[in-house]
Amino acid sequence: MLPPQRIAITGASGLIGSSLVGHLKSEGHTVQRLVRRKASAPDEISWDPTAGTVDLNALEGVNAVIHLAGAGVGDHRWTTKYRAEILNSRLLGTTTIANAVAQVKPQVFISASAIGYYGETGNRAVIESDRSGDDFLAAVCREWETAADLAGDVRTVKIRTGLVLDPTGGALGRMLPLFRFGLGGKLGSGNQWWSWITLHDHIRATCHLLESKISGPVNLTSPNPVTNQEFTSALARALHRPALLPAPAFALKIALGGFSTEILGSKRVLPQALTDDGFNFDYPHVISALAELVE
Repeated sequence: MLPPQRIAITGASGLIGSSLVGHLKSEGHTVQRLVRRKASAPDEISWDPTAGTVDLNALEGVNAVIHLAGAGVGDHRWTTKYRAEILNSRLLGTTTIANAVAQVKPQVFISASAIGYYGETGNRAVIESDRSGDDFLAAVCREWETAADLAGDVRTVKIRTGLVLDPTGGALGRMLPLFRFGLGGKLGSGNQWWSWITLHDHIRATCHLLESKISGPVNLTSPNPVTNQEFTSALARALHRPALLPAPAFALKIALGGFSTEILGSKRVLPQALTDDGFNFDYPHVISALAELVE
């Protein structure tokens, strides 16, 4: 178990960040949240990613920095303006915090990325050493990860996160009300691969990376991705409801715009770096994971 550390986190109020803060505190660590205003509490550090500034004096002496901040890719339609916000929120934030990391030199810098890096993979399984895709999110992830390299000689881990499962938010949180009323079903053909991880295992994996020697990209996904058809069937089974109402691809494209490519696209991603490092998932299979999450 990792001895007590002082850990700074951006994006601490998000689905992953808030859970991570609570877990780290329960393990005896001191957590300081980076906030985009003047710090008003002992556990806060002020930063401004747009201006490229961080309170370096307050950040000095931290053992680790975990960077999770960035505009949500599924929060709005992908207008030209929002595409720019998706990219710029990641570039500005990561550049700012990575430059600060290079100066204060913690033991490790963990920076968010996403499996969008791989683009469309079809039925082909990919691992960390595979090439990047060629769509919008793949380009965003490449620039995002390049910005993290500004941390210099600090051990830097780029966590390529898949679909995070938790009933309180994210995709599962949005799907649950429909499925509880028996109104759910596969999305599009249902043949597209979904690479997922429970929030529980995401937090455990992040903590594993704090004390590991790994650097570079790490896929945070279950070792057992499933098709959307398998996922929706497992969710319906866990809720004891039918899954009879598929959402046609054309309707999703109309409703979601560019983000529909992430719902209908196929990403079969395996966590090779984690498993090679000896990490064991508490929830490696979607049926048991969903049964636990929705009980």
